Amino acid sequence: MWSYVVPLLALVAGLGWNGPAPAQERVDLELVLAVDISLSMDTDEKQLQRDGYVAAFRHQEVIDAITGGGYGRIAVTYVEWAGVASPQVVVPWMRIDGRESAERFARFIEAAPLSRNFRTSISGAISYSAGLFEASGFAGLRRVIDISGDGPNNEGPMVTLARDAAVAAGITINGLPIILKRGDRLGFFDVAELDRYYEACVIGGTGAFLVPVHSTDEFIPAIRRKLVLEIAGLEARVVPAQFTPERPAVDCLIGERLWQEWMNRGEGVY
Repeated sequence: MWSYVVPLLALVAGLGWNGPAPAQERVDLELVLAVDISLSMDTDEKQLQRDGYVAAFRHQEVIDAITGGGYGRIAVTYVEWAGVASPQVVVPWMRIDGRESAERFARFIEAAPLSRNFRTSISGAISYSAGLFEASGFAGLRRVIDISGDGPNNEGPMVTLARDAAVAAGITINGLPIILKRGDRLGFFDVAELDRYYEACVIGGTGAFLVPVHSTDEFIPAIRRKLVLEIAGLEARVVPAQFTPERPAVDCLIGERLWQEWMNRGEGVY
């Protein structure tokens, strides 16, 4: 643990972070960006995901959304997650109130080392992220967890239980399902309609929405679009086609079932 914390503290000091804002400072939004770093995410996908957030916080459209709110500022933290025990804060809570602070947040994300870890616990990411709000030092008009990932939950509590607990606490969960590179070596764990899984099992709360990513070209604009919608608090639902009698209900335990089948086959740890 300390091997990671010490370099992080040095990084924060080197980039000029001056600590959290005064306790319970009013902001328009408290936002947790929870980013998947599981092994199913290739290094190029992780880098593209990282580049998308960096580019978004440098984009005038995002900055305008931040400064256009009632308070003209938001609070954001950047979290990486994989298995149930892996979530960790990469960039601490920061107030963003214009181009300078947005650029500073982008630099923190850009400078952090890329990581990888085992398993996929969306439920763990949601529970961990929900717990960060109490010590944020901010009082947001809205609290949002933004989950990005490329597979279903396969470790920890049922994802719907974690989602429902967060929603009951007044937190909205939005999603960025990443649907790339189907049929590769790790395709055993792919869910053909991951956007439907996110719609049925992951997102929830007031105004919850998702923005699927189907190609690498969509990554950066999709992240920017999602952030603008979240920050502005717009009512938006970017979701797959409506369910029909021919399309069965989504199995919210599909990831756990696939994991058990994988282990039964004796394929090793993934």
